[in-house]
Formats: sequence, structure tokens, C-alpha cells
Amino acid sequence: MSRRCVKSGRLRTPPCTCLYNRRFSEDRALSLFKSLSTVGGHTFLSRILGFIRDLVLAQVFGADAQTDAFFVAFKIPNFLRRLFGEGAFATAFVPVLTEYRSKRDPRELKEFVDHIAGSLGLVTLAVSLIGVIAAPLVVSLFAIGWVIDGETVKLALAADMLRLTFPYLFFISLTAFAGGILNAHDRFAVPAFTPVLLNLCLIAAALWLAPLMERPVVALAWGVLLAGITQFTFQLPFLARIGLIPRPSPGFHDPGVRRVLKLMVPALFAVSVTQINLLLDTVLASFLVSGSISWLYYSDRLMEFPVGILGVALSTVILPRLSRRQAEAAPVAFSHTLDWGLRMTLIFGIPAAVGLIMLAGPLMSTLFHSSEFDARDVLMAERSLMAYSIGLQAFLLIKVLAPGFYARQDTRTPVRIGVIAMVANMLLNLALIYPLQHAGLALATSLAAYVNAFLLWRGLRRAQAYAPAQGWRRLALQVGVAAVLMALVLHLASPALLQWLQADRWERIVWLAGLILLAMACYFALLLALGLRIRDLRARG
Repeated sequence: MSRRCVKSGRLRTPPCTCLYNRRFSEDRALSLFKSLSTVGGHTFLSRILGFIRDLVLAQVFGADAQTDAFFVAFKIPNFLRRLFGEGAFATAFVPVLTEYRSKRDPRELKEFVDHIAGSLGLVTLAVSLIGVIAAPLVVSLFAIGWVIDGETVKLALAADMLRLTFPYLFFISLTAFAGGILNAHDRFAVPAFTPVLLNLCLIAAALWLAPLMERPVVALAWGVLLAGITQFTFQLPFLARIGLIPRPSPGFHDPGVRRVLKLMVPALFAVSVTQINLLLDTVLASFLVSGSISWLYYSDRLMEFPVGILGVALSTVILPRLSRRQAEAAPVAFSHTLDWGLRMTLIFGIPAAVGLIMLAGPLMSTLFHSSEFDARDVLMAERSLMAYSIGLQAFLLIKVLAPGFYARQDTRTPVRIGVIAMVANMLLNLALIYPLQHAGLALATSLAAYVNAFLLWRGLRRAQAYAPAQGWRRLALQVGVAAVLMALVLHLASPALLQWLQADRWERIVWLAGLILLAMACYFALLLALGLRIRDLRARG
């Protein structure tokens, strides 16, 4: 931006330097918001198909002992996937990969990718084989209530399906590895779209494969396995475009691999505390009446809609950005990026939580009510969804705060916080399961998530890695007033649950769509009336 002085011929700084810097900062901010929109948009598509998938499952299979068996067989490898793939591995891998990309030559970057692919593939393949061989034992550990109650048919069915679903861990972990490479290169669209393929595979299995099988529900396990293979192979051409198709070569002695493992081992627990809590809910729910696991599952699926669209999108976008800021030794920009992420959780998370609480019954009846998923199932699932919704804001905060630690390669603090949150969750489970049954387990998970989020926030503040920017009080007041008024509108406009159950499906769909659009219009109109502007959504870091 320098130019020569007409008289002296020397280089001088133009008078518009400050204007240029401001515009450059705004360009970066818009890029960050654009990346968030890209990931959120593709995730939205995935969640919509996920709802269609669950609608199909509820219509075809309902909520009974067989679906309980499938959800256990699916949750076990899915839980490990979130540990190996989207949890600890991703938060350990992306910062190191970003550093290699910034400071090393292409040959060293390629060797690092090859060694990570070989090491991750070897570990997950071994775990998958153990899971297949020991399927009955694994199911017994995660559904102890069935063992105590002598539910041998459930246990055997779940074990048979687990032998098919456990290899999903191997393929989906490599999928997350490929997605991490693409995200680090700012190619967010492909990894965000990939989960769509899981939903398509399960829908196809339910509609076309299940009728051909002696035990129809087993078709879903085949669908999970096929989805893992499809998702991994889908990303390979996009890795080829950036010249990073891996040639797997286990390299546990490679310095980069050892750094990833050093960050990953403690993060295995800390980053995935929420998922561990959800799995503990499944264990305890196995002691309750049949259907409890399914009610929690469908509630959790609805919760994953806002968590996925906003929480996962924010985590995906800001982790590479935070890693770059840390590598550049730019603490102010690091703090601004975190602050922007936290503001996004407030602006979009609070109305999402309020909407889920107010529309829990309508959502359940519209999406899942059928001859198989009856009025009692709707009522039970409504209770657990409301309990989970209370913790939505905490789940979103964790998605933003946890990357703040791992971008700084701080592993001790999240581990300590994870232990505290885990203990809190178990104590709350024991206190709430008796009076509230399955809804008590959901509420315990929500309250423990707030403990986790608060301690993460306090840790970043004490480490002086994050300093709240100005305007938080005003923003909280704007969001709070708009959310309360939106809740009042939904309360007045929504029919009673009995009317939802008595209406036909298309009536329910029209009512629900109208209420959601009305709520969104009211909320954002109120925010505008209270002074919030689009520029307030831009990042400064």
C-alpha cells in the first residue's frame, strides 16, 4: 500500500492506511461469517434429511425393544466415532496440521498426513475388530439393565447388529481425518455435506432393504456400515485436488504424530464429556421401562439440529482460525474470534432453546406420531426434549470454548474440567432419575453441561486468553427481551397438544411450519427494533 512521493521519490505510507486496515479486517470477518454460513447451510441440509430419516424409522419401526437394540448397537460405535473422529482427534489434529501447513514445506506436510492416516487407521481398525469379536460383552457393558432383567433376546439382537455397525468406526474416523485436512485448507463445504450420505443410506435401508430381511431392523445396521464406506470414498477426490491423498504409513515415532497423540490422549475425555454423559444416560435408561432409550434418542436427535447447525459449524470454523492466531502470536485477534463465537451462540442459541421448549410436543407429534409411535411415546419424548433444551445454550458454548484451549495446546485444564462435569452429571443422574425417570437423565445432562461450560469460560478468562468485548450487557438484554416475547407469541398461537395429536399429518406440518416462521419473524424483528444490526454479527478477529 506504500507509494512514491512525487517530490522525493521515496516510499511513504498512504493516508488511507487505517481505512485499508479496517476494510481488511472486515473482509476477514465476512470470510469467517461466510464460512460459518457454508458449514451451517450444509449441516442444515443434513439435519433436515436426518429428521426425514428419523421420521421414516419411527413410521417403519416405532419405539420398542427392537429399536432399543438398534440404537444401542449404533450408539456404541457412534460414541467412539465422536471420540476418535470429531472429538479429541479433530481438536488435536487440526492445530498441528495448520502449523505444518504454515511453517513446513509440502513434502513434510504430505509425510505428516501419510503417517497420521496410517496410525489412525491402524488403531481404529484394531478397535473395530475387537468390537466385532466381543460384541456380546460390549453390549452387556452398555446395557447392564438388560442383563439384570434377563432380556436375552434384546442382548442377542443388539450384539448381532453391533457386529455390523462397529466397522463404521474405522471408515468414519478416516472420513473425519479427511474432513480435518479439507477444513484446515478452508474447504468447509465437502466435510459439512458428507453426513448427508449417512441419512440417505439409512433411509434406503429402512424403505427398501428392511422388507427383504427376516429381521427388518437389522437392515439399519447394514445401512450404517454402507454409510461409513460411502462417506470416506466421497471425500477422496477432493483430497486429490489439493494433492493430499494419503498413502497410509503408520508412524508413531513421527514428531507430528507424537504431538497429535500427546494432545489427543487427555482430550479423549475432556472434549467428549457431553457424549459420555449421553452414553451414561443410555446405560441408566436400560433400567427403566421399554421405550426409554428410544425416547431419549429421538429427543437427542432434535437437540442435534441446532447443536449441529450452529455449534458444530462454529467449532469447525473457529478451530483453524484460532490455531492460526495462536501460531501468529496474536492474542487480541484470538480473543476477538472467541468473543464472536460466543455472541453467535447467544443470538441464535437462546431463541432455539426457547423454541424447542415451547414446541417440544408439536415437534414430536408432527415428526414421529404414528400407529407405532403413539400418543404416550409423544408425551414421554416431549418431556425429555424439554429437559435437553434447557441445556442447549451450554452445549453450544462448549463447542466454542473447548477449541480455545486446544488451539493453545492446553490439555490439562479441559481434563480437570471434564472430570468435574462428569462427577456432576452422575450425581445429578442419581438425584433426578427416580422422580423424573428418563426426563431426569436428560435434565442431568443439561445441568452438567452448564458446569462444564462455566468452568471452560472461567479457565480462558484466568489464562487471559479471552477478554469479553464491549456490548455484552446490551446484547444480552436485546436477546432476552426478544426471546421472552417470542415465547409469549408461541404460547398464544400454538394449539393444545391434544389437537396436534388429533390432526392429520399435513395439518401438523402446516401448523408447525407456520409457527416456526412466525417465531423467527417475531424474534429477528424484535432484535432489529431493539437496535441489533447485521454488522454486529461480524467478527473482529
